[in-house]
Amino acid sequence: MSRSRLPLALGLTAAGGIGYYLYSAGGDTKVAQKQAEADAHRVSAQLKSDLPGRGEEAKKNAEKYGAQAGAKVDSTLGKTQAELQKAAAEAEAYAKDTKNAALKKVDEFDKKVETEASKAKSGISSWFGGGGK
Repeated sequence: MSRSRLPLALGLTAAGGIGYYLYSAGGDTKVAQKQAEADAHRVSAQLKSDLPGRGEEAKKNAEKYGAQAGAKVDSTLGKTQAELQKAAAEAEAYAKDTKNAALKKVDEFDKKVETEASKAKSGISSWFGGGGK
């Protein structure tokens, strides 16, 4: 079976650390605990001194970049909405023009049909001796 070796490595590291402090304290667990706490406190203090105000600076930078990103999103959104409105207006105008052209063609067709029907009617009337109208 393929199992992760991470727990084993962490366990051995912890056992090694505990063994180091017990050995350096001469086997006294209370002294070893105090040394471990002192080392942890010293490392923590050193990290804090190396990064003064880093948390506040990171927070300010995050706020600044967040505001900039928000402004860019708002700007892009505004441009996109304007383009969509323009495209919708153009599509509406095109649809209106197409409708008008179609209605014009229908009217022309109707006039042609009426003219041809009138000619046919006068031709049929002339067969039966009518005056044509």
